Amino acid sequence: MSSSDWEALVDIPRLKRWMDEQGLESGPIQNPKRLTGGTQNLLLHFRRGDREFVLRRPPLHPRQDGSKTIAREARVLAALAGSRVPHAALIAGCDDASVLGAGFYLMEPVDGFNASAGMPALHASDPQVRRQMGMSMVDALLRLGEVDYRAVGLDDFGKPEGFLERQAPRWLSQLQGYADYSGWPGVGGLPDVQAIGQWLMQNCPTHNTPGILHGDFHLSNVMFSSHGPTLAAIVDWELATLGDPLLDLGWLVVSWPGADGHGAGTIHVQPWDGFPSADELVARYRASTHRDLSALDWYIVLAGFKLGILLEGSYARACAGKAPMDVGQTHHGSALRLFQGAHASISRSKHNSL
Repeated sequence: MSSSDWEALVDIPRLKRWMDEQGLESGPIQNPKRLTGGTQNLLLHFRRGDREFVLRRPPLHPRQDGSKTIAREARVLAALAGSRVPHAALIAGCDDASVLGAGFYLMEPVDGFNASAGMPALHASDPQVRRQMGMSMVDALLRLGEVDYRAVGLDDFGKPEGFLERQAPRWLSQLQGYADYSGWPGVGGLPDVQAIGQWLMQNCPTHNTPGILHGDFHLSNVMFSSHGPTLAAIVDWELATLGDPLLDLGWLVVSWPGADGHGAGTIHVQPWDGFPSADELVARYRASTHRDLSALDWYIVLAGFKLGILLEGSYARACAGKAPMDVGQTHHGSALRLFQGAHASISRSKHNSL
């Protein structure tokens, strides 16, 4: 989608009438501008009256029910109001597709930046600031894990019972489904991914503390304050559900960049020196949580397994001519590294249990 293609997705006169009905400022909608980001969903910034807004809606042809996904995102943001979780405040949501052709919501703009897209001078020039940026991501996860999902009205937002037991079979099934993409080499080129799935099923933790799970927590899905190292907002809540929040920690670990600033997929942050290591992120989380981290290796393996399968899906689509091959090959390389990392974590777990 180009910067001007948003006009096919947002009928400004209809949006204006809907906002009138909601009592959301008055007068013309001014300076609409599409915001860039890694998501396929549209983000449109504009001003009306004395207030600025960001509109979020699905693309024209979403892979799943875009309106349902948008409604779930809006529900999470509404539930987080008043919490200590950094997030963009929800203004209003609309599930009436007759307004813009799909569900959408309006939220407050975030004064911040995505580190993968570049850093302001303050952050780029100071390794200590960058260290605190990394630690603030852990702090945001801790705050999310503190939210009582029942108290904020999300008790029916997912199925936390049996969440961990469902994971390995669900993702193995998705991997097998990639065989429908012509040209994909198949699982034979992946380092014993079936064995990883079997290990996950055989060693699944029997107890966990359910909570809100972001589902895709990594550097490209957060915005840092423009004025310091704190996290301004966690964004892209489209995969949020109820589950085990320790999977978000595992996801952060396996997607975290190495010494060269390259992380899983297309995550790339420069300059990288100063950012804490993945082990330091875990240590900060461990020092401040009530959750049992004795099976953390299992969550790290699951995160690498799941993320690797998702990234391999991009490669499978590219092989079938349904996605750019350069992106597909990048994601395939990441998937191979994630599966190799999962094997290393399994070996470490077996060694520690001796």
